[in-house]
Amino acid sequence: MAKKRVPDWLNSPIWSSPSEHNRFSAAFDPPEPPSPPPVTVEEDPPLIQHRTNHNGIATSSPSSSSSSASTSSADDMSISRRAQCQAQLLAELSRKVIDMRELRRIASQGIPDFPGLRSTVWKLLLGYLPPDHALWSSELAKKRSQYKRFKQDILINPSEITRRMWDSADYDADEVKCETRCMLSRSQITHGEHPLSLGKTSIWNKFFQDTGIIEQIDRDVKRTHPDMHFFCGDSQLAKSNQEALKNILILFAKLNPGIRYVQGMHEVLAPLFYVLRNDPDEENAAFSEADTFFCFVEVMSAFRDNFCQQLDNSVVGIRSTITRLSHLLKEHDEELWRHLEVTTKVNPQFYAFRWITLLLTQEFNFSESLRIWDTLLSDPDGLQETLLRICCAMLILVRRRLLAGDFTSNLKLLQSYPSTNISHLLHVANKLRVQSVLMKPLKETLFYKSLGFNGDVLTM
Repeated sequence: MAKKRVPDWLNSPIWSSPSEHNRFSAAFDPPEPPSPPPVTVEEDPPLIQHRTNHNGIATSSPSSSSSSASTSSADDMSISRRAQCQAQLLAELSRKVIDMRELRRIASQGIPDFPGLRSTVWKLLLGYLPPDHALWSSELAKKRSQYKRFKQDILINPSEITRRMWDSADYDADEVKCETRCMLSRSQITHGEHPLSLGKTSIWNKFFQDTGIIEQIDRDVKRTHPDMHFFCGDSQLAKSNQEALKNILILFAKLNPGIRYVQGMHEVLAPLFYVLRNDPDEENAAFSEADTFFCFVEVMSAFRDNFCQQLDNSVVGIRSTITRLSHLLKEHDEELWRHLEVTTKVNPQFYAFRWITLLLTQEFNFSESLRIWDTLLSDPDGLQETLLRICCAMLILVRRRLLAGDFTSNLKLLQSYPSTNISHLLHVANKLRVQSVLMKPLKETLFYKSLGFNGDVLTM
């Protein structure tokens, strides 16, 4: 399946402007935004029309009048709407202590492409930066120093460990006959430090076990968004960025032996690194690798069970998560659920596995993924709950085509999701959240009635 093409502006130096002094203190009065048009959950979005891609897979695409709009920005907000959102975010970030609830509310509507804005907001939403502005400097210094120690202690060849042991030892110069200080005599090399040792505690044995994972990470990183100069190519920038991605993923794998590295993690890492690396503040950009590592850990903490094969069949594993998506669809659109899973036998695992594990990074182009992540990271319900609602909204937006399709056509449609209006998609996802809240008292009432509970009396 061909990946969604990224818009040209992502390969331009849009983020390379010099840092601005106190850039979060700007104040201006934007015009009032127009009232949003009414949206009906049951209908396909108005911007979708049928097409067939070069692989012959049935998809949908925006009309010609809206195509440039959907690819020129991470969302479809009007200029006035973006201006208002930008002003609100800048005002909130200029406070001594940021109101996280208000920041989440504003950011969930989409973060405008103002230099450095998304980078700072994402760090706050992921808890990497504290709400108290006065603590930013000390917290960043502490975390960046910790990451530096991680690299020094973990991203190290065993031969370097041996060399350091030699340098730290106090040997009699008369007994040292080696031509170089990088070599130890046979009697000085313990079993665990020998390259041929098979012991579980051997640093060399551990090193060779990690080699396969490191090679897999290297291959995957080189395939990350091949249509973006930022990630791929022979430029020094691309090579430097690939090295940073590799370091982050190797460190994560070594520090999380229960999960290690699972193919696809590089796709989840890419949006984070792209946003943080393109911060116009030179210091933030220089330490973007360290900042991205800790933000990546926060994202993975919400989804790590989906990557753990031992938990696949547990109540917290990926299959359970996919089942929750199925129940969510049945709750909001039982007709569509029945047609997909009962009539046409389209198992949600056939399409939702990738949606969930890769956080929709492969279903939309890169700029649209950033807009979706604004909402994912902002929702107080948590990343996983929000992701499932967005996945459910994706199904509902193409319900008419799904209801008219059979197993083959529906599977092709969902494995190559059509271009759509991202703002509309997120609006529908939010509508599902509101409906779930309104339906909760009714569901609880039905549950208690099923137990024979009526008011204050339990009837048997």
